[in-house]
Formats: sequence, C-alpha cells, structure tokens
Amino acid sequence: MFTRLRSDIQCILDRDPAARSKWEVLTCYPGLHAIVLHRAAHWLWQRQLRWLARFLSQFARWMTGIEIHPGAVMGRGVFIDHGMGVVIGETAEVGDGCTIYQGVTLGGTTLYKGAKRHPTLGKNVVVSAGAKVLGGFTVGDDAKIGSNAVVIKPVPPGATAVGIPARIIQAEDTARREEAAAKMGFSAYGITANDDPLSQAMKGLIDNASGHEHQIALLWQAIEKLSAQRRGEDCVPLDAQTKENFEADKLTQLVGK
Repeated sequence: MFTRLRSDIQCILDRDPAARSKWEVLTCYPGLHAIVLHRAAHWLWQRQLRWLARFLSQFARWMTGIEIHPGAVMGRGVFIDHGMGVVIGETAEVGDGCTIYQGVTLGGTTLYKGAKRHPTLGKNVVVSAGAKVLGGFTVGDDAKIGSNAVVIKPVPPGATAVGIPARIIQAEDTARREEAAAKMGFSAYGITANDDPLSQAMKGLIDNASGHEHQIALLWQAIEKLSAQRRGEDCVPLDAQTKENFEADKLTQLVGK
C-alpha cells in the first residue's frame, strides 16, 4: 500500500510543476485523496459490500469534488489534476499513467445493467479539462482528448480527439508537437491551438482560393498588356478583375490561427 502511495505521489511531482514537496502533495492534492479513497471503496465493492463502498465513494466526493464509482477500475500512476467536477462511471477503466483534468466525465450512453457502459482508457491517455468521453469504447494508449471535446467513438492509439462531436487527428499529424512535448517532459492538457482539423481545412481552402484569385488577376493583366500592344482593340471586359481583393489574412483570423 505504501509503495503504491509513494508511486502516486511521485507521478504528481513528475507531471505538475506546481507541486513542491511530497508533503504538499500528500496533504493538499484532492486527486490523490480521491484515488486513495477509491481503492478502499473498490476493495469493498469487489467483496460485495456494495452499500459501504458507495457510502465511502460519496464521502470521497464530498471531500474532494471528484466522483469515482467504486466499481470503476483505476490503474497505477493515474493523476487527477485539480479534479473538481470529475465523474468516472461504474464500468470505466482508466489505464496506467493517465492524466485527467477538472470537469472530465467518463460516462455511459446506455441504461442496460451489467453492460459495458463507460469508456476504457489505455495507458498514458490525457483527458483535458471539460472533456466528455461517453460510451463503452476504448481510447487507445497515448491518445489525447482536447479540452471540452465530446468523444462518442473509439480513439486510435496516439491520436488526438478535438471538437463537438470529437474529430480524430491521427498520430502522424501530431508527431512533431509530441516530440517537442517529450523534450519538456510532459504534454500538459494534450492540445495546442493548431490541432483543430476543421480550422486547418478552412485555412487550406482560403489559401487555395487566394492563389486562384492571384492567378486570375495575372491572366487578366497579361491580356490587358496584349490588348495595349494591339492598337485599337481591347480584349479585356469591363468587369474583369485585374486587381486582387481576396482578404485571405482576415478570413484566416476568423477561423483561428
């Protein structure tokens, strides 16, 4: 028990730069308190002491603001940072080394008793603040869930899920960012401003439209020059757009840099 507690304290010291000492972590981190109390509640739950297990989990919820059903399975080295408003359902499974931020829900989408209703998180998954992971599917190892994302389908290992409903960014698209994060030691919140695939697609379309307008303007300018060389004959229509008016920078700012 004490070996596992030391491991839990060390994982917090490794991932949270605000943690200054083991004593501070032990006494002031509700995520650690919730995990320790959940282990006791889970032990009772497995031995069919269901009411006592639920009562202990309710006490932990009152003490920490973190609700973990005693039936949920929590791996080693799980860090619930801040933790207020975190809800983890009965059939949820959280793998080793996962990081869960405040306001996260690992919830279910079915009312059938005995069914796998809640998600399974693989190893080293980061679930960012406010994210909702709903359903009995699996989030693969090393995956990232962006802040306020609503995930309703499986997430492949190493991928990032962002948006409502969540869209999947494959691992190869974020390899460079993760390499930089690894050098710093930990990818806090697992998300950057450049992750939204919809914004990336919109910016690509804007760049493409801007390029087309530039080429059209060059063509009309060339025709205008040819018309000038041929005296008395003007081949350029009056409504020809020989100057560029496409505000690519302004549109890019609207979809987000």
